[in-house]
Amino acid sequence: MHTEKTPTARDIMNTHVQCVPPEMMLGEIVSFLLKHKISNAPVVKHDGNVKHLLGFISEGDCLEFLANEMFYGNPSPTQTATTIMKKHPTCVGPDTDVFALTSIFMSHQFRHLPVVDGDQHLLGIISRRDILHALDDFYHKWNRSSDRERFPVDVHKIMNHRFIVTG
Repeated sequence: MHTEKTPTARDIMNTHVQCVPPEMMLGEIVSFLLKHKISNAPVVKHDGNVKHLLGFISEGDCLEFLANEMFYGNPSPTQTATTIMKKHPTCVGPDTDVFALTSIFMSHQFRHLPVVDGDQHLLGIISRRDILHALDDFYHKWNRSSDRERFPVDVHKIMNHRFIVTG
């Protein structure tokens, strides 16, 4: 029987992630996102070659803080990645399978999620589009297979992922 390995975050994540340092100023972050044509960026502290994830900044965060700064005047203190980032972002591990990823993305309406190891070291980032590509590829392989019984369903695993409660 031919068994196709279920893709995991490790298999489909983008490892070339554009990151911002915690001290980057709001205006610089906006320019950075626009220059790199990205809608979000992890905030990381570099420790040698290791990127320690501190938070996550999106276009929406920048819109909010930039508009507030322009409308209300210069804030005190000046806005930096540290002051505007979402602290403790939802993350996934590298071994999270594509079905759990799909469930997490659909349950929470995420567009991107950081992939971290157990020590919160940033390994990559995964997007809805990455998951869609992986599912599409996996689906085509699954359809070509003559053995549809190779995907046994663990009902407990599905239930755990389908009923994640937002906090």
